[in-house]
Amino acid sequence: MYKIAVAGTGYVGLVAGVCFAEVGHKVACVDIDEKKVQLMKSGVSPIYETGLEELMQKNYAAGRIDYTTDYKSAYKDADAIFIGVGTPEQPDGSANLGYIATVARQIAESVEKDCLVVVKSTVPVGTNDKVEQFIQDFLVNDVKVEVASNPEFLAQGSAVHDTLHAARIIIGTESEWAEETLKQIYEPFNIPIVSVNRRSAEMIKYASNDFLALKISYMNDIANLCELVGADIQDVAKGMSYDERIGSKFLNAGIGFGGSCFPKDTKALDYIAKQHGYELKTIKAAIDVNKDQKTLLYKKASKRLITLSGLKVAVLGLTFKPGTDDLREAASLENIPLLLEQGADIYAFDPVGKANFERFYPEGKHARGSITYVEHPEHALDGANVCFIFTEWGEIKSIAPTEYKKLMRTPLVYDGRNIYNVDEMEAADIEYHSIGRRSTYRKSLKETKALELQNS
Repeated sequence: MYKIAVAGTGYVGLVAGVCFAEVGHKVACVDIDEKKVQLMKSGVSPIYETGLEELMQKNYAAGRIDYTTDYKSAYKDADAIFIGVGTPEQPDGSANLGYIATVARQIAESVEKDCLVVVKSTVPVGTNDKVEQFIQDFLVNDVKVEVASNPEFLAQGSAVHDTLHAARIIIGTESEWAEETLKQIYEPFNIPIVSVNRRSAEMIKYASNDFLALKISYMNDIANLCELVGADIQDVAKGMSYDERIGSKFLNAGIGFGGSCFPKDTKALDYIAKQHGYELKTIKAAIDVNKDQKTLLYKKASKRLITLSGLKVAVLGLTFKPGTDDLREAASLENIPLLLEQGADIYAFDPVGKANFERFYPEGKHARGSITYVEHPEHALDGANVCFIFTEWGEIKSIAPTEYKKLMRTPLVYDGRNIYNVDEMEAADIEYHSIGRRSTYRKSLKETKALELQNS
């Protein structure tokens, strides 16, 4: 058993700390927010994540995990300190390392025994070298402190499972002592460990995330072409998935990727390349495609309707994906301001994202429109002129096509997650627009033929 301190209690830090406790280590999670610490001590998670609260309560009761604002006590005799604080995107696309620097200095001024500092936060290549030097510059006591890289690969909504049952654990070290210490810490997880140097570990994180972002943007680009030529992106994806070189994951087309990783990491890697005089053309393309994809359905609706002013618009789903209350880079944050500016009266439903979204858009008037939050998707659909689907929550997927026809004043549905079967929606007499599927092509053909007849 190791004595571990974890700096930061967001998605990375809190999940890591709880999972370390679950496999038997003694863990202290450090945060600067006293209210948040007291909340966690009471067994309540500050983030929505499946299975997290249960493990928090179980391991707190067993005495394997605690939460504190007293970083000096947590760090002074820890065997390992994991840094899981945020590295938010700056306006130029670079990563803000201010929180990392603050923790590094606190560690340097607090540790009283030999210690391994492990950076789990996503950081630019070479950052771990700087963190180690920074700690040495401010080190108070005569102890050995080394820094290792240990990037996380969890997905929000399944973070606990992804941590306890990861495909691999990446560790980046510069000494046998650091490598062996990390291997022993992770031994109870019984997961394959890939051991490399620090810079390679940092790059593995960016290369992995950006490759997945590339797959998504590629499929969205192909989906947009499918609409023009009459192919169906879901059929195309199915055919591609049987090729083992491609695989079946991340082939779903939609209105782009969001969250705390892909948007930030693609921009960060693009920035890193530019700093070294190199252009990552593929990553730049992924960024551009994703930016345009997010408002694709809004543009379609604006072209279809003479105005959105005064219309009741149902918005189903606010978070960037199901299973989380995270709104970072969510499609809703791109589209709702546009709808409000056009004068739409929005009725929004999300099973867990409402409270976070209200911080940006409190209920009431905004711009020329308004926003009202409802407890059930049917309340949003009742009497609506238009419906936008931004998140594929189970509560939304369970709505039968006939319900849209029954509830909406005008059954006009823009589905950004391709939830429904095209034929079933058309059979229910719904004007249905999705991403890269044949319904849009058939509609455009009808419009073209009608125009040809009109001009003949």
